[in-house]
Amino acid sequence: MSLQQSLVDLFIVSMIAALTPFVAGLLARLRVPQVVVLILGGVLVGPQVLGWADPVGLELVSNVGLGFLFLLAGYELELGLFRERAGRLALTSWLVTLVVAIGVTAALAAAGLVHAFVPIAIGLTTTALGTLLPVLRDNKMLGGPFGRFVMAAGAVGEFLPIVAVAVFLSTSGAFLGLLSLVVIGALALLLTLVPRLVRFQKIRGMLAEGEHGTSQTTLRWTMVLLFALLVIAADFGLDVVLGAFLAGVVLRRWTPGDVHTLEAKLDAVGYGFFIPVFFITSGMTLDLHSIAEAPARLVVFFVLFLVVRGLPALLFYRRDLPLRGRVQLMLLTATALPLLVALAKIGLDSGTMLPENAAALVGAGVLSVIVFPAIAVSLNRSGAGALVTTTEHDRS
Repeated sequence: MSLQQSLVDLFIVSMIAALTPFVAGLLARLRVPQVVVLILGGVLVGPQVLGWADPVGLELVSNVGLGFLFLLAGYELELGLFRERAGRLALTSWLVTLVVAIGVTAALAAAGLVHAFVPIAIGLTTTALGTLLPVLRDNKMLGGPFGRFVMAAGAVGEFLPIVAVAVFLSTSGAFLGLLSLVVIGALALLLTLVPRLVRFQKIRGMLAEGEHGTSQTTLRWTMVLLFALLVIAADFGLDVVLGAFLAGVVLRRWTPGDVHTLEAKLDAVGYGFFIPVFFITSGMTLDLHSIAEAPARLVVFFVLFLVVRGLPALLFYRRDLPLRGRVQLMLLTATALPLLVALAKIGLDSGTMLPENAAALVGAGVLSVIVFPAIAVSLNRSGAGALVTTTEHDRS
């Protein structure tokens, strides 16, 4: 692909990203999240509809956007949550989801509907926390106890499936995959100790002085951390989203200087450009023809996301959230997309996943992003969400 064509593709994607807030504003009564507009915009200009842009030339920028999505998800995560009731409930709920997902996938395999057992089972346990963050932020749903339940459930539903991919779908085998996971986890832990090693006052002063000037020291070192862990994860045969998520967790531990200013800069770089490119290209790569040939498969996966991943929230949070709060949590935890794209690619590359199932899995993920958060936001704006975030207390 020529440089000129790549620039044209980038211009078209940038235009969609710039127009999205206005389109979402015009559709305010329908409460359509901007993520949905970005995905649908990608579908519209993609090769299967208007054919104005090709995702091939945008692959690198899109992968950086995916990295930013998981970086910010890892950065938002407070590890202390897992010492509280919110964390314990999130882990218990996910383990139950995993058992149910294995049983459901086994039934589908026995019926001859799926061949790629492991990718499908993992896909049914995922939660797209990174995708949900902009929606939750825009609608002020991250505050209070409800926000802590969402963050804990989302983090578990995003991180543990990544770990499962690293162990069970590693190209080098389960043992080496587990070993690689331990190594990169240990490396991330060592990186959290870096601030203690920077004892020289002069170096600290240089970091602080350049933070707000043209040097942008903290932002540049954040990018170094992100790309370093992305490269290391890729070299170990692990999915790059693992490296990005760990980069966010590490960054929260050693961010120097003005933390709030750095957060604003990361939001500007990530949500301002790279992350919208990822969502738009996700829409562009959606295999509409395969979905049209077997639409029932998409519906089945869409319903399974809600039943397998979402329904446990109604049971496990009954002492902590009112019914509407649990319904909101059910819908949000059932929202999935970024990891489904990776799982579909792994299944297709290995030859174990049927093309129609890969398309249906990703398509159901896109549909979950379109439908589930919108309903959850609707419940929040009706007044139920405000009640959840202000009156329920967190039982630790």
